[in-house]
Amino acid sequence: MIDEDFLRALERCELPAEEFTHTAHVRAGYLYLRAWGFDGALGRIRQAIRAYAAHLGKPEKYHETITVASLALIHERLHERGDGGGWEAFARQNQDLCERDMLLRYYRRPQLESDLARTAFVLPRASCPAE
Repeated sequence: MIDEDFLRALERCELPAEEFTHTAHVRAGYLYLRAWGFDGALGRIRQAIRAYAAHLGKPEKYHETITVASLALIHERLHERGDGGGWEAFARQNQDLCERDMLLRYYRRPQLESDLARTAFVLPRASCPAE
């Protein structure tokens, strides 16, 4: 599916649930960042994911910290390495972003799974398990 169709399907809640994987979340973040910059992308991805989760009957699935932290990491990579010339090349160059548990490099699992992290963005604690 081409990028424009992918975002349109997400925003219209027409994307099949099995296609909205973690990698699809990263793709949406990448596409929004390229088009809107960080501030615009954050508002758009929040809105899209919340609406999509509600459409699936699972509004509680939206997670603020995962959304913001993931978008920040994608944004950082875009500035460090460039956009790769398109989603597929960017994904190949940044495979770690597509790993479902990538944020556990920065957050302890209990913190990331907390109710607070689900509803409000929280910064990672100073000492991470990888240290």
